[in-house]
Amino acid sequence: MKFTCMKWSALPVLVLMAGTVVLAEDLGSQQPDEAQSGSSATAATPAAAPTPAAKPKPTVARRKENQQDRIAQGVKSGQLTAGETSKLETKEAALNRETKADRAASGGKLTAAEKKQINGQQDQLSKQIGKDKHNTSTQHYANNKVDQRRENQQDRVAQGIKSGQMTAGEAAKAEKQQKGINRQVAADRKANGGTLTASEKKQVNQEQNAASKNIYHQKHNPKTQPQEQPKPN
Repeated sequence: MKFTCMKWSALPVLVLMAGTVVLAEDLGSQQPDEAQSGSSATAATPAAAPTPAAKPKPTVARRKENQQDRIAQGVKSGQLTAGETSKLETKEAALNRETKADRAASGGKLTAAEKKQINGQQDQLSKQIGKDKHNTSTQHYANNKVDQRRENQQDRVAQGIKSGQMTAGEAAKAEKQQKGINRQVAADRKANGGTLTASEKKQVNQEQNAASKNIYHQKHNPKTQPQEQPKPN
């Protein structure tokens, strides 16, 4: 009888313990899910990469200056012949005149349509500069006084273009003059088995003297290729 009472009195305790065990197992089985849920909630979401600021389009003046710098480099390196340079600078001079006329007609400013048109023309000129600088025609200089003088003249022209001392029109004229001298020298050498006679050298030297004076005048007259001034910080 006592045994029976003890058995029944212990039963609620056993039930309570069993419930505690089941509850603990339930809680334990939920931990991974909770940990996973917590990690997804607290994990740092990768921040979107900042969008790089778009570079402002170069102004008309800056674009013109860039083109002149490219031409000057081509003249200096010999990638551009005198003939190629003359043609490029003639186109640049025409574009400069057009820009000046548009500004004069619009109170000193360019309309959006005019800027678009000028940029399109500069795109075409840019392609031509690249084509001329990478074709097979190059300015070659042999190790002799005539060719050294030719190279020196080209270096002076290149410096004048780069610095803005020579306008595109002036550079076109200077290179057209050099182109004529180069053709004459090539023809004379071809007629004499690759060399120049003393009289031919004298004639070429006189022509280069005249070209040298023109280059000096063009670099020191009031006409200049305006350079875009940097904006103050």
